[in-house]
Amino acid sequence: MASQPEESLDVGLAALKQGDYQKALVILKAVATKEGNNPAGLQAEIGLVVAYARTSQLDEAIALCKILIQSHNSQVKEWAERSLEQLTKSHLNTQAAQASDNTIQNTQALQTSDHISSSVATDNVISKQQEQPRQPEIKENEKSFAFEKGALAIRPKAKTIYWRQAKRAKVWQPLQKLNLIPLRLLMAGTFLALFWVTRQLLVLAITLLNNVLIKLPNIPPIQLNFDLFVFILLLGLICFSPWVLDALLTRFYNQRPLSQETLNRRSRETIRLLQRFCKQQNWRLPNLSVLPISAPVALTYGNLPRNARIVVSQGLLEQLADDEIATIYALELGHIAHGDFVVMSLLLVFTIPVYMLYQQFSRWGDRKSQQVWRSVMGIMASLAYGFWRLLTLAGLFISQLRLYYSDRLTTGITGNPNGLVRALLKISIGLADHVQKEEHTSWQLESLNIAAPVSYQQTLFLGSAAGHNTFESLLMWDYLNPYRWWFVINNTHPLMGDRLQRLSSIAEYWHLEKEVYFASQQTLKIQHQSFFRQIAPYVGILIGFVLAGLMWLVWQIGFTFKLFNLKWIYDDWSFVTGCLLIGWSIGLMIRINYFFPEIKTPTIYTDEDLPRLLANPAAIPIDSVGIRLVGKLLGRCGTSNWLSQDLIFQSSTCLVKLHHVSWLGQQVSSQQWIGRQITVTGWLRRGATPWIDIQTLHTQNGQTIHSPHPIWSTILAVAAVAWGAYILLRG
Repeated sequence: MASQPEESLDVGLAALKQGDYQKALVILKAVATKEGNNPAGLQAEIGLVVAYARTSQLDEAIALCKILIQSHNSQVKEWAERSLEQLTKSHLNTQAAQASDNTIQNTQALQTSDHISSSVATDNVISKQQEQPRQPEIKENEKSFAFEKGALAIRPKAKTIYWRQAKRAKVWQPLQKLNLIPLRLLMAGTFLALFWVTRQLLVLAITLLNNVLIKLPNIPPIQLNFDLFVFILLLGLICFSPWVLDALLTRFYNQRPLSQETLNRRSRETIRLLQRFCKQQNWRLPNLSVLPISAPVALTYGNLPRNARIVVSQGLLEQLADDEIATIYALELGHIAHGDFVVMSLLLVFTIPVYMLYQQFSRWGDRKSQQVWRSVMGIMASLAYGFWRLLTLAGLFISQLRLYYSDRLTTGITGNPNGLVRALLKISIGLADHVQKEEHTSWQLESLNIAAPVSYQQTLFLGSAAGHNTFESLLMWDYLNPYRWWFVINNTHPLMGDRLQRLSSIAEYWHLEKEVYFASQQTLKIQHQSFFRQIAPYVGILIGFVLAGLMWLVWQIGFTFKLFNLKWIYDDWSFVTGCLLIGWSIGLMIRINYFFPEIKTPTIYTDEDLPRLLANPAAIPIDSVGIRLVGKLLGRCGTSNWLSQDLIFQSSTCLVKLHHVSWLGQQVSSQQWIGRQITVTGWLRRGATPWIDIQTLHTQNGQTIHSPHPIWSTILAVAAVAWGAYILLRG
């Protein structure tokens, strides 16, 4: 049952005053987790420091004070600094009682007459704790840790998440078996795609190395049968993938075994499900592991069912209910049953080391004080990130399709489509909360994203806007927009709304109440010419093919009747490349004016408008909205974000991805403003993942960064048409 944060905060502070510190810790932790850096969250964290000090948990109190010192609110920072000094002295002197008294005295600096009137949703039900021995009462004037109005730039808005808790089937009809041939073909295609990408990268590396070796005396160049070598390499990695990934996840992600007893305490149904399904399939029980991260994550890897490993995060075990955890484990069992986990394991064997290389270059770059070395490490990190993205592309289609099959198997073996719906939505909320709390996309989320049940990119908007709008309205675009399939091509996961609608249809087939009620399919009023403008560059490529065919046909006719002989068309088929470049650039030119309309006087939208604007099921990216919004800039700092790949706009209602390009040699970087309040002006777009194309970023002190998207697009189009014309004129 959801509760308002104002009420939860008051209950927690009241328990603190009454000396019921265990109850106060439980409630204030929940508020702090949900609210993050919002006023109610900061007040809850201050209360937690007091509760920790009162219960002689000085290590926890000191750790939390160190976090609060980094707050952008000056009052919180001052309070945390004074409290940390007192707690540290008390800790060194092992005088726990004195530490708690001094900590509570410092809270008087934060008192005001007005209490923030904001509220938050919380999914967790606060269980009643056993009565603890009463501690000395806290003074009445110390119970409220309120902030002055306007002290925080971004205020929390009313947020209520309502779960219907729709039931599961007790007896259910078996579902029609799915045809596994498309999945098998896609698995083979993914292997071939990974083979081709690996081969091309290997050829590039060996060619560059041979160019160096040729200049050295008495060292012959490397000669290699690339096809045979890469094929043997891939087969070898498939054979050893379970143990390779064990080592990688243990070394870099601190993976540890998860005992059946521990899992049973979290979810009794999960253990019964694993034992029953594995017995039916005549499998050995998969190895169970846990990652010590707060974000809800799950993945499966291995090469055979007897070597399979199922890994979940601590956050998933803590944020999901008993039956919801069971559905996620069933989802992972589906990947084992269908065999797609073999290809995904091979993909992880390639992508994780490359991502770790990117991360290491970034760390080296951040440690360098000389700009030259920082630039070198930045270039190397960016190249490693590019290679990681290229390898990830090989698994895009299989990572989407396999989830549809596993969703279906999950409902078939659990009879609980509504539980899986809740699990996927709670994972979305948990991932968004994790990004807001960390104030950037953690490397664990990004590096494991392709194997996770939910994409963190999808959850930025959906998970953060949950509670400000109904799930039904937030998911409408995902299952109603007729062009949605085009915009999901480059996504690692299928659209959440489409997945949940399929699960809801199963619940309806079994005559169950649905957790989320989707509107019936309806015809949307969409201007089809907008879609053709959206895909104009790709239509231009097709026109380029047609143009190349016409040129070849004209040459054939002229040569047959001895009118002329364009020998260069016969000798060199590069004219096809020239035609493709010209067609693509013309299409890009056509789209630019519609894609980047002039923002003369952008409409001033408030935070509440964002979910409404992005919930429009008929919108496509070219139907942009000129916006000017005030919020907070999130993202990774330093060398790891040279490509601006991790920039996120945080309002009080949701998170939205930011796209930024900079001028070459630009002195001010957007990374310097991460964690600060900004005003963003640009084009708000609705696609599979909503985003804002930045026009300008402003800070409160008057600094401005320009993001010349239209100019760079024009330069790219002109360069492409010039290159294509050069190819044709060169003959």
